[in-house]
Amino acid sequence: MRTLVEPPPSSRCDQCGGELRLKLIEPANRELDLEDEIFVCVNCGHEQSYIVKHNHNMPHSKAA
Repeated sequence: MRTLVEPPPSSRCDQCGGELRLKLIEPANRELDLEDEIFVCVNCGHEQSYIVKHNHNMPHSKAA
């Protein structure tokens, strides 16, 4: 059986320590191939945003 481990601090809310879940990915800078990933806390609803390099191995979701 696999040992359970705590998730990394980056997946926890800065305000309450709750679990962060991905809400939205938006282009941040197309020239630099950056995206803005927005996460929301399941406990308090606080949103956190991270600018990251686009991962070309992940499929894009279809636009509505």
